[in-house]
Amino acid sequence: MIKVLVSGACGRMGQAVVKAVMEDSELQLVGAVDIVAGADAGELVGMGKSGVIVADDLAKAIDETKPEVMVDFTRPDVVYGNAVLAVKKGVSPVIGTTGLSDEAKAELEALAKEHNTPVFIAPNFAIGAVLMMLMAKQAAKYMPEVEIIELHHDKKLDAPSGTALQTAAMISEVRAKHQQGNPEETEKVAGARGANVDGMHIHSVRLPGYVAHQEVIFGGLGQTLTIRHDSLNRESFMPGVCLACKKVRGLSGLVVGLDKVMD
Repeated sequence: MIKVLVSGACGRMGQAVVKAVMEDSELQLVGAVDIVAGADAGELVGMGKSGVIVADDLAKAIDETKPEVMVDFTRPDVVYGNAVLAVKKGVSPVIGTTGLSDEAKAELEALAKEHNTPVFIAPNFAIGAVLMMLMAKQAAKYMPEVEIIELHHDKKLDAPSGTALQTAAMISEVRAKHQQGNPEETEKVAGARGANVDGMHIHSVRLPGYVAHQEVIFGGLGQTLTIRHDSLNRESFMPGVCLACKKVRGLSGLVVGLDKVMD
């Protein structure tokens, strides 16, 4: 049994993680932390009394519950500090919060090696989303003209999404950097063409009703190809989260992307 602490346990994603961990026979929920403390984590997610009370002090919770893994679905402005604290205490973070800077990731990688405590980050934990990214990378070898549209709920804090940026990075590995579209085009409204990453455009949509969705559109002579993935609920991420919890302790340093632990 792998001992797991959930940081951000009272949030929508955090509650889904708590439930998934409790339902997995190879994982044991030993701790839960959130700014809203006091509830039994099991009762919070409709699983009955678990004996794990949501705490509001991460350092104290780690010391008392001695987890091997900390799953973090909190906020971009607190996830780095949580991860640093966990690594220094020998606990492997499994991070689903997006928005970490490249500098923060580099510092986490150095800390992971210093403390011999692996760190895992996934821009998206949905298995289908990982397959979408891998397929997009393959397609880009043959159809290098591509744009990305990502659609999320209106409470999401960062744009573009981590999944969109990771997709663009994977495509850039096989696509020569070049500017797409008419070189003489002008934006009548600033930002109309979206973000520009290595010449590719990324468009972010934020509306109530969405969860997490992305389509990668390739254009070629007389044809288009669209690869799309839709997460219809937060449960779609849970198999990937549980897989990462089981695999992270066998990794080394900082590992980014669920594809790295999929057999």
